Amino acid sequence: MTKAHGVLAAVLIAAGISLGVHRADSLSNHSTPKALPVAKTDSAVTRSEWISLYDSLGLKKQGLSERAFYCAWFGFQKVKLDNPIMAIVDFTQSSRNKRLYVIDLLKKKVLFNTYVAHGRNSGNEFAEHFSNANSSFQSSLGFYKTLGTYQGKHGLSLRLEGLEKGINDRALERAIVMHGADYVSEAFIKSTGRLGRSLGCPAVSIADSKKLINMLYQGAGLFIYSGDQHYLEKSSLLTGMEAIPAIHALGASRL
Repeated sequence: MTKAHGVLAAVLIAAGISLGVHRADSLSNHSTPKALPVAKTDSAVTRSEWISLYDSLGLKKQGLSERAFYCAWFGFQKVKLDNPIMAIVDFTQSSRNKRLYVIDLLKKKVLFNTYVAHGRNSGNEFAEHFSNANSSFQSSLGFYKTLGTYQGKHGLSLRLEGLEKGINDRALERAIVMHGADYVSEAFIKSTGRLGRSLGCPAVSIADSKKLINMLYQGAGLFIYSGDQHYLEKSSLLTGMEAIPAIHALGASRL
């Protein structure tokens, strides 16, 4: 291993994330990302590591549930990512809030915090119902890996691969993608008291969509969280996780 690779591997291990060199097919014209060195650790993840990262990123102040962050951080250790970016959607929050967080795991930096819509049959202001079924028009929880981009009816869109069988593995079949939408805006919130809703896609604002997609395409991670107990018990990627602690008080009534 070269000195540079050794340094990068040490950074990745400190972040608690294992990155591989799996390459997803892309439908975009973007250049292929360079393969990242593999960083592996057999040591148990300690609570102090994820708490330290959560605190250092100032995520409490930005409204991200510590439980959402803990689940995302734990689960993505089991997923090989080509692109060391972790996006978290925290559906414990109102759609009036900026509940999408994009985190660079190498630089340990929050790259973006913005609005994201949920499916129209998942709820009104809050997302409360979830489904993996075709034509449910509900959001699906869990872990995703981003694939390539394409031009669709919503313009530039990002394909998402659901990684959890029976939970979100029909994402490609359902055409669940990240795309821009005019109903994701502060103007819409002022008019209706909430964001507009999608057909199940994590839709973002038109103004933010291109920037977000360029950050996330080709092998980044996306985690959609709600605090749903059925999901937490069923997810294989969360198997072995400690009971979710409450280190910081963050609106416990909806967490």
